[in-house]
This record gives sequence, C-alpha cells and structure tokens, in this order.
Amino acid sequence: MSTCTTLSWELAEPLAATAATATTWLLLEQNGPWGAKALTHSHLDPAVGRALDAAAKGTGVRVALIRRPGRHADSGTGGGHGVVVAHTAPGASWVRRGQVDTPGDLLGLDFAALGAGDHGGFGCSGGSGGEHTGDPLALVCTNGRRDQCCALLGRPLAAELAAAGHSEVWEVTHLGGHRFSPTMLVLPYGYAYGRLTVTAAKEVLTGTAEGRMAAEWCRGRSCWDRPGQAAELAVRRLTGEDRVDVLTVEQHERDKGHWEVQVRHLDGRAWSAEVAKGASEPPRPESCGKSPGTPARMIVRTLARL
Repeated sequence: MSTCTTLSWELAEPLAATAATATTWLLLEQNGPWGAKALTHSHLDPAVGRALDAAAKGTGVRVALIRRPGRHADSGTGGGHGVVVAHTAPGASWVRRGQVDTPGDLLGLDFAALGAGDHGGFGCSGGSGGEHTGDPLALVCTNGRRDQCCALLGRPLAAELAAAGHSEVWEVTHLGGHRFSPTMLVLPYGYAYGRLTVTAAKEVLTGTAEGRMAAEWCRGRSCWDRPGQAAELAVRRLTGEDRVDVLTVEQHERDKGHWEVQVRHLDGRAWSAEVAKGASEPPRPESCGKSPGTPARMIVRTLARL
C-alpha cells in the first residue's frame, strides 16, 4: 500500500523550507495516548489544551506534547508534568526546564515574551529546573493518530536513538510534514529534519552537539518563516557552511507569493535571494487518507552575493 511518505519520496519532493515555524517551543510532558489534535485529544484537559493553543497564537510560540519513547500506559502523568521551553533564534538559543503541578499553570506564562526570547526566569525554582546544559534534545514525531507514517517510521527511530543513548530523545505530537517521516526537531537550534535513517539521525545529533547542522536532511530552521528557510538553506548549499549560528535572515514580501530575502554571515558576507511560492506537482496527499493536493513549496529563483 502506498503511503504519503512513499509517494513523496518517489516524487523526489524537496525537503527544504518545510519546517514548522516557531521561534519558541513549549513542550509539555503528557503520557498516555494522543489523538490527532493532541492538545484536545489526550489525557490533557481539553479546556486547558484549547487555552494553551489560544495563548500561543501570534506570539511565535508553538505548544506540543512530549513523552519518552517506549510503551505508554493509558494514564495521566503523576506527580506533576515536566516542561521544556526552547528559543531557537541564532546566537540567542536557549533551553529551559521546569515542572508544573498542573498543565493549567502554564497559562500564567508570558507567551509574547517567550516568543521574543525572554524566558522570564522559567525553571528557576530549584530541583531539576533551570537552564538545560546537557546533550541536544531530539524530538521525533510519532503520533500515529495524526498520520500512520509518524508511528510506523517515527517510533522505531525514537526507540533506537534512545536505546543508543544518543542525546536526550522524546516523542512529540506534531512537527508537520508527515510525508517526510521520520521527522525530527533538534533543540536548542530548532533545525527540523526529514526522511531520516538511524545512521543519519545519529550524524545530525553528533553535529548538533558540535554546533553544526546537516543540510542533506534539513527541512529548515523553525525560527524562520518558510521563505527564510529556503534562502538560508540555499546559501548553505552554495557555500558548504554548516555552523548553526553564523547566518541570519531578513525577509520582505515584495508582492503576494514573492519575497526578497537577505542572508547575512557573521563574517560580513551577504546574499540576496528571490523566493517564490509554487506548488508541488503532480498532486499527492499531504497526509495518509487525505485527497491528493499540491502542497506549497518555496522556490529560490535567484541567489546573488551582495
């Protein structure tokens, strides 16, 4: 049976500029089963899930649920909920950890400040909270209720990475782009990856620990909108630059579906990219069970050194 993943692979659909956009990720540990819309279809109180989703809107914060790889009891998390907050902007990335007694406590956070990179001291109450200083965090999408490919391909990847002791591994509810499964987001830098083998994922995590990204499997950095993701990756392919924090992006929409994007290097070099929104042809399902469509894709029409 063909899946959205096999069709996307057969059609050689580009990975670039398909990452979910978020400057800051707010990740809540929630065991038990997840539904297709996990914030309102899990053991999390649906009213709290809706309120978290509303609080995050327009702030640059993306809320998701996480759990450790392996079997998951059909029960809630006892003794509080672990929380990870991560800001992904170049040169200002951070990961903070904390715990809340109830998920509703997160509604007291300043979401606009979090999106702008101000953690407000989150996680400073002691215990295991505070700044994360360990290995990179690997978030692998495994939510089969959202798309079967995420469970069939994501869960084995998460389990094998966890068994190998490679970084800190979590299952996550949704990273977008089911047809690129298995997909993984790596913190603190916020680069998303797709079509990963175990070997490729380990290379990504080793590189991340050294402050490098892996362009071959990269979908984009979540802190940039998709035109910016496309331009950054185009510059990386052109130059071979893989250090994570040396490039910044500034984009301006010239007219609907067309952007001018400037990519600047810390060493003073800069490039201008013309990026246009196109459609992926021929039609293919964006997710298993959906009717075929033409997903949007970002096309770098020109790339010039300034």
